[in-house]
Amino acid sequence: PDLTGHEKFGLGNIKYNISRIHVTAVELPSASISLLPGSGIKLVIGNASLTISMNWNIRTWMFKDSGRATVHISKVFVTAILSTPLDNTGPTSVSLTSCRTTSGDIDIKLNGKS
Repeated sequence: PDLTGHEKFGLGNIKYNISRIHVTAVELPSASISLLPGSGIKLVIGNASLTISMNWNIRTWMFKDSGRATVHISKVFVTAILSTPLDNTGPTSVSLTSCRTTSGDIDIKLNGKS
């Protein structure tokens, strides 16, 4: 979904809109899934990266600008525990018990008119 809002910055407000957000690349060089007896599944992703492209525009009382942006997030590490109750009373369900995520580098490239 698009992101629209405003932030108070210095002497005025900045209105922004981020639209046409697309994930253009995902790399998962190290990923594993293991069973946790009696409790669920452990998912570990190491050194992943993600690239996202989007349109952006901002407006203040002094100027306005718009353009394209590319965001590259790297050195992403995720550990998630999913619980899977094993009772025969209904459909199988999966719930997130815990999740920890860290990222190392974020590179943002803005192309605009100004």
